[in-house]
Amino acid sequence: MLRNARLVAALTLAGLAGGAQAAGSEIEQLKAQLRELAARFGQLEQRNQELEKKVGELSATAPKAAPIEARVKALEEAQAATDQALLTDRLSENEPELVTRLKAVETQTLAMQKPVRQVEALEGIKVEGGLVAVAQRVNGAGTETGKRESRLNYRGDIEVTLPGGEIGQAEGTIYAQLRFGQGEGVALRPTYTSTTNSSTFQVAGVNDPDSSFAVLAQAWYQLNVPLPFDGYKPYSRQRLEFTVGKMDPFVFFDQNATADDETAFFLNNAFVHNPLLDSGGDAGVDAYGFTPGFRAAYVNETDKSGVWSASVAVFGSGPATNFSGSLGKPFVIGQLEYSTRLFDGLQGNYRLYAWRNGRATDLDGNEQAHSGWGLSLDQRVTDDLTLFGRYGNRSSGTASFNRALTLGGEFSGDAWGRASDGIGLAAGLLRTSNDYRRVSTSSGNERVAEIYYRYHVNEKIALTPDFQWISRPGGDDGASDVKAFGLRATLGF
Repeated sequence: MLRNARLVAALTLAGLAGGAQAAGSEIEQLKAQLRELAARFGQLEQRNQELEKKVGELSATAPKAAPIEARVKALEEAQAATDQALLTDRLSENEPELVTRLKAVETQTLAMQKPVRQVEALEGIKVEGGLVAVAQRVNGAGTETGKRESRLNYRGDIEVTLPGGEIGQAEGTIYAQLRFGQGEGVALRPTYTSTTNSSTFQVAGVNDPDSSFAVLAQAWYQLNVPLPFDGYKPYSRQRLEFTVGKMDPFVFFDQNATADDETAFFLNNAFVHNPLLDSGGDAGVDAYGFTPGFRAAYVNETDKSGVWSASVAVFGSGPATNFSGSLGKPFVIGQLEYSTRLFDGLQGNYRLYAWRNGRATDLDGNEQAHSGWGLSLDQRVTDDLTLFGRYGNRSSGTASFNRALTLGGEFSGDAWGRASDGIGLAAGLLRTSNDYRRVSTSSGNERVAEIYYRYHVNEKIALTPDFQWISRPGGDDGASDVKAFGLRATLGF
């Protein structure tokens, strides 16, 4: 307070000293302001003293901090315990919690690595398989014995596709197929179509009917080369395909969306492939439908609305089909294919091909060169209906028939709430050749028809009742009609 009084006095004297030039009222105002300031200073000093007292009290009651040396020592001991625990993979209840959690995470990670490695090892491997069984009965007019006969057969296929490695930007694929089965089906009287059941399979030369053997049906390697060679692979819309090995030629030629699989569509051989190539024997395959060969193809997918390709292949024929004879006079076939979208964007495929087989056989069974050309078409015309057509013409060589026309289609069960089901109907006309008419009594054309209903029990099993009718079998106008009733069961996995 003394210090404040002195401050007031000093300021007062200063104000008096300068008051000679100021008015008396102004001096009084200054004095009042000085007294107010002095009072505020006093209050601040009092508040300072109170705060200092409280700080002292809090300091006296607060616990004393541990020395820095003790904290450092505790941290070093904890680190040492952690390092010691990490030296072993075993878990202990005395270990730090952090180490226990770390070991648990490491164990889980190692456990997950094994299945991951297994998945990586299986990446690109594809295994498929299926079983088909057919029970069929043929009327007496259609059998060799002249009596009504029935037969049951089954066939199984296991297919494996493996990655075939890479050569630059080209990718390879390895494909193998095993086939096994029993049952040859009903033996028919002579017809051009050869069989009403294309699913039969039995290893030849097996005298014991209880025996069932598997054969390596197909084994080939395919290399896909993207074009252009120096381009960016993901942007490639053109490619070359090279295939070599033992194969089924009809996998690559004469394909059809609704008439090329006897396990799902038509059973009669006339509707599975071009009758001139298959039933007529111009394909030159072995007894089971396979042959060694080489194929090259160019595929152009630049315009998605119109994909086209060109391919050519050379296959073994005659004794070369089963690796028992010369590779000379092969079966050569080339094909142009165009896939487009018509009828409001619905898929259609159009194929034109020509062939030459240097080891076909004539009417007397002698070796003879045959050549011809054919068409294979399929087109979806509505969401539920797909139509197909095939035509074959033998341009050189003599055989029982030289022209074949087959037409048909499949109507899906989507219209009645069973989208996986389907009704198939097909009809065919096989024209007797002039050479055959001159040496036989046959003068007509063989007519073939087939209808089936495919009923899916579930996504793996299907049952298909089937009926076939053959008029003028073998082109014989006086022959009775052949009628075949059948039931097909398929299992896919």
